[in-house]
Amino acid sequence: MTFWSSPNSEPKRAYRWVMRFGGLPQWVLKKVSKPSFAVTETAHTYLNHKFYYPGRVEWNTVTCTLADPVQPDSARTIMDIIQASGYQYPENQHSTVTMSKKTSVGKIGGNISIEQLGPEGEVIERWELINPWIKDAKFGELDYESDDMVDVELEIRFDYAKLTKK
Repeated sequence: MTFWSSPNSEPKRAYRWVMRFGGLPQWVLKKVSKPSFAVTETAHTYLNHKFYYPGRVEWNTVTCTLADPVQPDSARTIMDIIQASGYQYPENQHSTVTMSKKTSVGKIGGNISIEQLGPEGEVIERWELINPWIKDAKFGELDYESDDMVDVELEIRFDYAKLTKK
């Protein structure tokens, strides 16, 4: 019996997932990239030859897309997280508070989890982003000729990711 004809085989599906962070309801999350990494390399040249050696693992950022409903307001939630992380508007000249990793990670709600679900709703794969913080936020595009919803796009930086299966 081949893999695809077996009733017991089930591929992971791109639409079965949940992500938890920052107090945002799960239903506003539309899309997320799973963690990825690259291994750096070091080259050594000897005469006419080049030899390569693996270096460090560097984790790439994760991107996610959120719907921006009127209530709860995703854009406002993200700005509240950034301000609670230490960002101050320029007119607040007397503030000595600045952003730090500790507050940025804390205000996003600690570690972020991305859970891929099976056909019965069970968690079959769980990624945990360790020490995440918001690196980049884009608050959508407005267009008189479009009926589309406004989205918020986030880029999240983290130290490393753990993969567990339940």
